[in-house]
Formats: sequence, structure tokens, C-alpha cells
Amino acid sequence: MSVAPDDDGQRLDRWFKKHLPQVPYALMQKIVRKGQVRVDGKRAEPATRLSAGQDIRIPPLSAGRKEDEWFRPMAGDADYIRSLVIYDDGEILAINKPHGLASQGGMKIARHVDALLVHLEDGEGRRPKLIHRLDRDTSGVLLMARSREMAGKLGKLFTGRDVRKIYYALTLPAPEHDGGRIEMPLAKGSGADKDMILVNADEGKFAATEFAVLERAGKTAASVAFWPRTGRTHQIRVHAAAAGFPILGDEKYGPQAEEDKPAGFDHAPRLHLHAGRLVLPFPGRKEMLDLSAPLPDDLRRGWTALGFSVTLEPDPFPTVE
Repeated sequence: MSVAPDDDGQRLDRWFKKHLPQVPYALMQKIVRKGQVRVDGKRAEPATRLSAGQDIRIPPLSAGRKEDEWFRPMAGDADYIRSLVIYDDGEILAINKPHGLASQGGMKIARHVDALLVHLEDGEGRRPKLIHRLDRDTSGVLLMARSREMAGKLGKLFTGRDVRKIYYALTLPAPEHDGGRIEMPLAKGSGADKDMILVNADEGKFAATEFAVLERAGKTAASVAFWPRTGRTHQIRVHAAAAGFPILGDEKYGPQAEEDKPAGFDHAPRLHLHAGRLVLPFPGRKEMLDLSAPLPDDLRRGWTALGFSVTLEPDPFPTVE
């Protein structure tokens, strides 16, 4: 598994607790002590600090199932993942991840990108490594690298301020203002809210999101672009809901009643959030890597139903530094 930007600087034992909660702490300590867990091919300690882009290798675990054991291969997997590729220069590649497909494995996740990447190995047997993640319900540009060196370079870019990630969404209702910046600290919930990310002024981490309204359907709905300036889990969804304009189809943070939806809008429920554009410095070159993924058909129907253009503004934040 590749260390995501969100986990940069995290201790290995805390990474285990976050991503493999089914593994008892004592078992984690045992396999780490025996050198069975490798970080970039080297032995590690529970207190080892991880860096974005590093590769973590974990042995099959007797207590609890290893993540990839939940994965269920299907006929046509190779053709399927290859059909999602939107960029591949041999070192860096990107796919247009569909809604409903997880980025990485986990408890009872039978389908995920990480396991499918074996079908994108090159002639030297280099399997792509994920540089970042998208929520299962979010579609769009997902970046990866074939070499460990390139994964490290790209991972460091994601921890800084040099990456422009533009997401497109439908919100119900429309934002009151045409654009702005949402700053609300976010923290993982507890108890009944343990699966939620919540605004928490006392314990939350700083989080900032730029937004710009592209089109409006009166006060009822809007096509909105988001640029998360920090990389917190579910950040856009939580910020949009807390600011009063939740994303259409977000049953977790901003469920909308049927009567609140536009007249004649009967589009099937689905989170209307798409990572449509990713711009970052090209490692080792004096140029930018600019990747974009068009709206998938299911989202195009939603935009069209509201009378919005499906050709989205590629740079809705030209003045934002």
C-alpha cells in the first residue's frame, strides 16, 4: 500500500490503527518487531514516521484478513482498468475513477483501484502506486506513479501548496454568494458519529476550501467549483454542508428531501461531486502537468436536467493565489 498525502508524518502504529483497525495492536507490534513489515523495502519500528508516497508491505495476517483478500477478481478486470486511463507517459499515469469504486482496499471492500493496478504494470513489472485517494463516491482524476522515486516526488507536491485540485459539484440549494473561502476546522467524530468528519473548533485541524459558482438555477441549485486548499478527509462535503449548500446526493453530510429538489428532477441518487482537473508541477521539468476528466454520463444527466452546461470552466479560480 502507498502512503497517502493525508498520512504524511504519521507514525506507523497509528497508520495501522487507521487503515487496518481489525489487526490487534499486539499483533502489529509482533510483525513489525520481526521485520515482516517493510517501508520502502526496509525494516521499520512502530514509531517510524511515514512520508507520502512510501510503499508499505504487510505479510498475510492470521488474525483478521489482509485487505487484498477481500478483493474479488472478475473477468475483464484488465480491460476495465485500462479503459479508465486518461494519461500515461511511462512514469506518471492517471485514471478517471468512476463513482462507487474505492481507491484502496479495506474491510469488506471487494473492488478497489489499488488491486486492479496489477493490470497496468509495464514491461519491467513496475506496478503503479497511488499518490492520493478519492472517496468511493467521488469520481474523477486519480494520479499514480510507476517508480518509487516518482511516487515520492509527487507525494511531496501533494503535501505542499503547488497542487491545484478542482472539483465540480451540484449543490442544493445554491450558495448565497458567487464565491468565497470556507475555513472550518475538521476532526473525526466519536461515538455515534465515529464514521463522520465534523466541524470542531476545539480539536479540529485547520481546513480551507475555495468555491466559485459557475451557474445557478435561481436559489434552488447551482453548479459549483471547489478547490480544497488543505487535504482533510471529506473536506469539500463537510464544508459545503456546513456552509449551507450541501452537495446533491450526499446522504452522509447533507441529505436533501425530495420536495427540495428542482421540479422534474428525477435523477438517480449519487454524490454529484467530480474531481475534474488536477494541475501540478511536472517533476524534473519546467512545465505543468495538467490533467482533466470529463463529467461521466450519470453526472452529465444531472447537469443537463438543471439546464447547466456540461463543459465546465477549466480555471474558475484565476485570481486565487
